[in-house]
Amino acid sequence: MSKQKPEQSSKTNSAKYILIAVLIAVAGYFIYDNFIDKDKNDKYVFSTDPQERFKNIKEPQFKKEGELEFLSSDGNTVIKKIDVELAENDDERMQGLMYRKSMDEFRGMLFIFDSENDESFWMRNTIMSLDIIYVNAHREIVKIFKHTTPFSESSLPSGKPAQYVVEVNAGFTDKYGIKEGDKIRFEKLK
Repeated sequence: MSKQKPEQSSKTNSAKYILIAVLIAVAGYFIYDNFIDKDKNDKYVFSTDPQERFKNIKEPQFKKEGELEFLSSDGNTVIKKIDVELAENDDERMQGLMYRKSMDEFRGMLFIFDSENDESFWMRNTIMSLDIIYVNAHREIVKIFKHTTPFSESSLPSGKPAQYVVEVNAGFTDKYGIKEGDKIRFEKLK
């Protein structure tokens, strides 16, 4: 039976402890990365099929609460008329068109604010792509964001003061030639 020198024995024990520490660190990283870091895992699920997150959420149904006309810049020619659901208070504006899977071509949502301000929208929890139309207090279109990206949390600012925002299906403004400088006119149903 051979005996190790005391210094060789302590070097061997140190190497074992270092190896065990490295294995624990690698195992800890693996567990954290795959099981504990929920935000990271949610991002992976989110990027593969964002609609999967909303499969158990009841889709809000459209309620016709008014009619809106898009007018030429001189205000004399009606370009297109749509039915609108209204978002007139903070709760309705916060909800917007979130969780809607589709919308008929001649429907939209009209957001009405108490006064004209710089506004900014995003597409969080919004499944369908939209055209977002900012309108000032004189009911003139000041900014249009076309074909917005579903689920995006990027800010889409009005750039100029707006008191109204109209959301329609993506491509609507191109299809009907609606542009900045055109106007809107709307009527609430009684």
